[in-house]
Amino acid sequence: MVSPLSKLIGARSEVQAKRERRKEARPGELLDAALDLFVEKGFAATKAEEVAARAGVSKGTLFLYFPSKEELFKAVVRENLSGRFATWNDEFQKFEGSSADMLRFCMKMWWDRIGATRASGITKLMISEARNFPELAAFYQQEVIRPGQDLIKRILKRGIARGEFQVHDLEYASFSITAPMVFLIMMKHSLGACAPEDFPLDPERYIASQVETLLNGFNVRTGDAKKGRQ
Repeated sequence: MVSPLSKLIGARSEVQAKRERRKEARPGELLDAALDLFVEKGFAATKAEEVAARAGVSKGTLFLYFPSKEELFKAVVRENLSGRFATWNDEFQKFEGSSADMLRFCMKMWWDRIGATRASGITKLMISEARNFPELAAFYQQEVIRPGQDLIKRILKRGIARGEFQVHDLEYASFSITAPMVFLIMMKHSLGACAPEDFPLDPERYIASQVETLLNGFNVRTGDAKKGRQ
């Protein structure tokens, strides 16, 4: 038979365990709340107390984990974007298909894991507010833009080395790949409101079209030109 004292000790232990689990979960809950508010309202308009309230904690608790709103934003970027580059580079290292398939995989993967998620709003936020927050802009460039460009150039270099791609300007060719991604984000978060209602943009169809245009270009090949004249 369990004594009342044992029951009391057990109940206290369970409460303590729940508190510990809650404490461990708080940083993630704060980052989720911050991401939602930063995307909804922008960086400047989001207040620390709003993030804390949405996460169900006090403002003081928020600052125990993140000493400033700027540090909170950096943590959001690392959690949702830059912290994933190690995994992406590892996947690309192990990729066994053609370089064309690698590019298709890259853009499809980006949409599935970033573009279609809440994290895509971070890019829209940076486009609209970077000039007002140069420190955050420099951080974003170092943590997201540079690694992203390096990863894309890695695909192009692989294609060149294998004789699959002919790239005249590696630096600018990488922008040709990121530009469609940025456009899709802007359509999702801003420009889509101006699009004709009878022509909704299908992200997967758009990405597939952009990839094939990048791979094949608009130039008519000799064989195709002859077919067209027949």
